[in-house]
Amino acid sequence: MNDSSPDEGRVRVVGTAHVSQDSVREVEATIREEQPDMVAVELDEGRFRQLKGGTPDDIEARDLLRGNTVFQFIAYWMLSYVQSRMGDKFDVQPGADMLAAVETAEEEEIDVALVDRDIQTTIQRFWRRMGTMEKLRMAGDLVFGVADARGVGIIFGLIVGVFLGPLVGLYGGAVGITDFVLARATTGALLGAVSAYLLYSVAATAMDGDDALVAGLGGGAAVGLIGGVGLGLGTGLVTSVLGGLGTAIVGSLAIGVSVGIAAGLVVGTLLNVLGLFEAPEEMEEFDMSELTDGDVVSAMMEEFRRFSPGGAEALIDERDAFIAHQLVALRQSGRNVVAIVGAGHKAGIERYLANPETLPPMESLVGVAEKDGFPWGKLVGYGITVVFVAFFVLLAMAGVGNERLLTIFGAWFLINGIFTFGMAKLAGARWTSALVGGLVAWMTSINPLLAPGWFTGYVELRHTPVNVGDIGTLNRILSDEETPIVELVKELFDVPLFKLIMVVAAANIGSMIASFLFVTYVLPVIAADLGGVSGVTSLMLDGAVNSADLIWSTLT
Repeated sequence: MNDSSPDEGRVRVVGTAHVSQDSVREVEATIREEQPDMVAVELDEGRFRQLKGGTPDDIEARDLLRGNTVFQFIAYWMLSYVQSRMGDKFDVQPGADMLAAVETAEEEEIDVALVDRDIQTTIQRFWRRMGTMEKLRMAGDLVFGVADARGVGIIFGLIVGVFLGPLVGLYGGAVGITDFVLARATTGALLGAVSAYLLYSVAATAMDGDDALVAGLGGGAAVGLIGGVGLGLGTGLVTSVLGGLGTAIVGSLAIGVSVGIAAGLVVGTLLNVLGLFEAPEEMEEFDMSELTDGDVVSAMMEEFRRFSPGGAEALIDERDAFIAHQLVALRQSGRNVVAIVGAGHKAGIERYLANPETLPPMESLVGVAEKDGFPWGKLVGYGITVVFVAFFVLLAMAGVGNERLLTIFGAWFLINGIFTFGMAKLAGARWTSALVGGLVAWMTSINPLLAPGWFTGYVELRHTPVNVGDIGTLNRILSDEETPIVELVKELFDVPLFKLIMVVAAANIGSMIASFLFVTYVLPVIAADLGGVSGVTSLMLDGAVNSADLIWSTLT
């Protein structure tokens, strides 16, 4: 019970474990015993409506153009999935404590106050505050079920591999990666992929889903390495179908991605062995009797704080302050309040209730969170825009004709459009959605504030509604550990939210790959008579000199 002046009301904070049946009983008993003027619950309007069986909020199509909507839903999904798995383990519906508080208050004819911050604001600030390494670790846990250095290494290696591939095609000759090696790598990648699918199809008839998948992937990798890379089976057919440029693209990407993933996995394993990477504690270490203890729940929150200090600030500290602001206002209005909050929030809220003068300003707890530190990402993004514009201006100043400049721009437009359209369509986008993404890809590739996936997703949302209720469907699908992986993926793509995330991500990845391929493969071909990349670079330098001379003569 918090101290207050005679003219003020009182606030009793009850800390609960959101998946604990004991907490449900404690909530019901406390409200009936205290008979307060108001019951305050750790819910916002959207979650309250969903908890009561209402329709979840849809994602507005225009919100997608703000850029971080999909990433926020991914973060929301991950957090929701963790809580859902805890609820399954202890056979309690997540949020049962809050539902019990609301229903008991209604039975006792007591008003209910929703005192938590809007979940979308919390998730947006949570995502912005997380560091890059923390996001990689969380992605490794969600995609591969590995939250230690191996998961981070695989995700990081995959990203590096996508960028490394074009560099292999451009400079591989200097380290012995000849056309022969690229042809063998291409053959191995394609042969391995086809073999993996066929072996999985056969194995699935006699083995469990996950075992069949492992057998298919392992067998496909072996066939690709031995038959394709080692023996070169089918190399002539592959190169004749793909041509020199296609073989170089596929081969260099296959080498880059393979090297990146392998290196990331090796480095991650070594970090684990040497004890240089501390993974978060497993939830399985807490049994039911411990989970109902507020001190242990607080310890789990502190473990998350070590995992992600920035994320914990948005998810825990800021919400402590926001909820305390609401409770202080209720107390000052003279109401006696029972506040039902998660056990991890109780201590922080009670400190603010005892010392309300220490509360941060409310305006600092809402709105868009700004990242700490220098905005390197924006600097690089704007730099890309400047370089792209300067590229055409300098070539024009060097005397390159309009026809050649239009050819270069047309190639840029086409390769970005084709890859963005193709990747989006491969992820299941509508024809119109994929086409819109492809048409704007040339522009979004050079604009740090836009991405083709946002436009693709915008059109998708005009036809298929997506809401936070899809997260519950995703959690239910992922909790079924007996479903084979391939069937599981099919079920996931049937969920509008998951499909939207995949479509947006695929379109953006397609544009990113196209940009690198343009510089490493396409530009050298269409500018061969200008001396390739080195010749174009020399022309740009000439253009810079001519521009400087023009400016100087104008000023003097």
